[in-house]
Amino acid sequence: MTLVKFNPEKKNNVLLPGFNDIFESVLEDTFFSGRRTSNIPSVNISDSAEAYHIELAAPGLKKEDFKVSVERDKLTISTEKKMESSEHEKSYTRREFSYSSFTRAFTLPDSADVDRIEASYQEGVLKLSLPKKEEAKAISRQIEIQ
Repeated sequence: MTLVKFNPEKKNNVLLPGFNDIFESVLEDTFFSGRRTSNIPSVNISDSAEAYHIELAAPGLKKEDFKVSVERDKLTISTEKKMESSEHEKSYTRREFSYSSFTRAFTLPDSADVDRIEASYQEGVLKLSLPKKEEAKAISRQIEIQ
């Protein structure tokens, strides 16, 4: 564990000088650095004339790891993964457990056709296509000027 350093040149809270330095020191410690990573994958959402598209970056997972469900107007994407590794050397055993899970929920617009949602998983990206209802598709036409 690193020693707490006080840097008087940093602008700290006037009432509690050094307060930010203590937390920065603890959180930058090597014990915590590998454990502070976010388990929530990034999402891109786009809209075309025909459908809404969701792309979720989740490398290292398999398509079987995902659970995609729709309930009322909420689309939920979740996964739970449990990894175990063990290493046998000489006269001792070391086991390491790793659990990761996330849940992302999206409120669907009324124009989404929930009965025709399609999903695919390729190269670490989960892609969902949410077709729009026929009455919600943008109708484009040229208007003649008189």
